[in-house]
Amino acid sequence: MAIKVNRICFSVMTGAAAMLLSACNGLFSSVYDTPDADTGSEFGFVSAATDNNLGKIYIDATDYERWTYINFNDMSIDTLDVNDPEPKKWDIALHRYDAKTNGGSVMEEGALEYVADVWTTNVIVTDMSTMMDGYLSYTESFYNPKLSKWLDVDKSTMPPIYTLSGKRYFVNLGDGREVALRLINFMNESGVKGFLTIEYQFM
Repeated sequence: MAIKVNRICFSVMTGAAAMLLSACNGLFSSVYDTPDADTGSEFGFVSAATDNNLGKIYIDATDYERWTYINFNDMSIDTLDVNDPEPKKWDIALHRYDAKTNGGSVMEEGALEYVADVWTTNVIVTDMSTMMDGYLSYTESFYNPKLSKWLDVDKSTMPPIYTLSGKRYFVNLGDGREVALRLINFMNESGVKGFLTIEYQFM
């Protein structure tokens, strides 16, 4: 799958503001979410969902060039390059905080309808390092705009503001199964962004 580069416009900044942004790699290094050393936390299906208890999944989604594919049937997780073919069996996939389904649809808690994935060419960012040069690199992919609302990233300020929705998202997996998901954390114990903790329960 080809990676496309799109130009994005930035307002002209002068004086102290320009100097501040030019130092993003230092002052705002956490914006780029460079992973720290392994914290030793367990990744994958940390606990399985039961009739009485929520299950929990913990994944490392720090890499902008990879999708993480989750299969609820056998509780497996595959992490692949954005250009690699999808695995044969998977239910949802995550790229950073972006999400897609395998032919399914998603309804947000409090809403009335399910939303299917859409094809996008300018949402899935694969390279943030060129942001200060005025452009970002994207990959073409399906994307579910409803499930991806579980974390809002406001990039109108520096550093960006991250806000968890706190809502459950009901994923119709397209084969008669339905699972409720809720993103409860997007950082590891060291505060590095891109480490996702997800609660799930079958409906």
